[in-house]
Amino acid sequence: MSKQFYITTPIYYVNAEPHIGHAYTTIVADVLNRFHMISPMETFFLTGTDEHGDKIVAAAEETGQSPKEYVDRISGMFKSLWPKLNISYDQFIRTTDLHHQETVRLILSRVKEKGDIYFSEYEGLYCLGCERFYTDRELVDGKCPDHQTEPEVIKEANYFFRMSNYQDWLIEHINQHPDFIRPERYRNEVLSFLSEPLEDLCISRPKSRLKWGITLPFDDDFVTYVWFDALINYVSALGYPEGDQFRKFWPSAQHVIAKDILKPHGIYWPCMLKSAGIEPYQHLNVHGYWNLSQGKMSKSLGNVVSPLELVDVYGLDAFRYFLLRDMVFGLDSSFSEEALVARLNADLANDLGNLVSRSLTMAQKYFEGDLPEPGPSREADEELKRSALELIDIYAGLIEDLALHKALMAIWEVIGKVNRYIDYMAPWVLAKSDRERLATVICHIFETLRIIAALLWPFIPGSAEKIQEQLGLSKKGTDFTLEEIKRWGMGRPVRTITKAPALFPRIEKEKKEQQSKPSAPKKKKAPGLPLISFEDFQKIDLRIGRIREAEAIPGSKKLIKLKIDIGEERTVVAGLKGHYAEEDLIGTEILLVANLAPVKLMGVESHGMLLAASDEAGLHLLVPDASTAPGSRVK
Repeated sequence: MSKQFYITTPIYYVNAEPHIGHAYTTIVADVLNRFHMISPMETFFLTGTDEHGDKIVAAAEETGQSPKEYVDRISGMFKSLWPKLNISYDQFIRTTDLHHQETVRLILSRVKEKGDIYFSEYEGLYCLGCERFYTDRELVDGKCPDHQTEPEVIKEANYFFRMSNYQDWLIEHINQHPDFIRPERYRNEVLSFLSEPLEDLCISRPKSRLKWGITLPFDDDFVTYVWFDALINYVSALGYPEGDQFRKFWPSAQHVIAKDILKPHGIYWPCMLKSAGIEPYQHLNVHGYWNLSQGKMSKSLGNVVSPLELVDVYGLDAFRYFLLRDMVFGLDSSFSEEALVARLNADLANDLGNLVSRSLTMAQKYFEGDLPEPGPSREADEELKRSALELIDIYAGLIEDLALHKALMAIWEVIGKVNRYIDYMAPWVLAKSDRERLATVICHIFETLRIIAALLWPFIPGSAEKIQEQLGLSKKGTDFTLEEIKRWGMGRPVRTITKAPALFPRIEKEKKEQQSKPSAPKKKKAPGLPLISFEDFQKIDLRIGRIREAEAIPGSKKLIKLKIDIGEERTVVAGLKGHYAEEDLIGTEILLVANLAPVKLMGVESHGMLLAASDEAGLHLLVPDASTAPGSRVK
């Protein structure tokens, strides 16, 4: 094992309890870590909590606790949550840890000795929620863009980091390393910010107004600004400057963050590293927000969703799968329990769960659980084998590019092929007529399932290991490497295969009659037009899409299968035949309802619905009046 991989989450601020946004970031880091474990590489996965600053003192006062009592309690919630989400980290760091505080003081001393820290008086716009000063151009209508509050004017003497010294270097570094910040939209956002003169960073707070922090090594009357403290955790956890882990893992460092902390990680942190004489990280991986109907999900806005409540109701791997499948990394996504249930029922219960169940049943029914040796293969068998083996490299490339949802889509494409292979081969017929052929078919099904289970392990590790166990394999989880997964024929079971309980039981929504409640007075409505609430309308996720491929569905008079780019690829079946020629549709921008539950039409699963209008002249697609980026949300 000659290569290393170092992945970090942000250290989460403990002014409130963990929510689904924290869970998503940490699960993404866990997926990337697990993928590199089977690559295989020597990996190190860091997470933790950020425990200093104004907001911590305020939150502690609200609960009647001391800051130390408060941070111990909330940090404990984060630390206990991750194992419950099957997140396997190597270290949990806290900024109150002694070794971290010592590293912060060491780096501050080095930066000051270099001449990059000076003392000055400053007056600026300070947001308590963000615990930082804002410039006028960063505000939206005079308010903090994250907290929708007007910052207060604060004038005080503090220490400043000469961040402006490193502006030109940082611009050059980003331009020379295009994947330094990814996806590209966030790289461009940082470069846009750097197109204006970069102000120096205030890195202290006077103890006269804040005592809860790390005391500056060169002035006992000040504590360290929370961001200058927190960012250093990524190297203090590795034992900087002399630790073996620092020398081994830091050159491969990758950070996973949400877009709200892009500026500290994309600007402050590289400049701090450069000043301290430390090489910059390899990649900053930035994801979007999880939104509810009322906007961004945020603890400060009071609209958070508890991960454990969802796990208790729907199961851990259904929760992990939904988060990873429904968010395009880098873009915002909308959360709803209805969408989670639709994913669980369609993808996990119907597709994957049904495939595993029917495969185990056939092995037990036709061969009493002892998988036979395969006979000669035919073209259909070789085609399934090619699809399964080609999937491995496609999947690996997509994960390296952070296209986690596409990696899952690629797996599900092969799951669909196996299900269709079973339907076409009809093992129940072969069982009566050709036992050798039946053996070949069953062995190809099981071998493909072995590959699918191994590739699912980084995403839904518990269920993947259950499948591997049910297939009778001797290896599970990290026992398989990508090179071993590629070896066709490794799927021989070492024990008798038996039927097993359903991996993902379907969720049936109960329809409850509210007879005990008095009926609300009926609202008047326009003749023939049922009224819906604005909240109901907000549930519809309308996106701009661009049609990439179009082909008529054989046997159908109306349906055309479309491949549509909405920031991800979607297959959509639409009744456009007779109204549009297939070749005329390619390149057309359309409006797509993107959050409909999948349905099967003429054997093709459709993931969305195009918007069109009809009149006496025929059907007319609704299109934007100017070219618009695929995936853009329709307001």
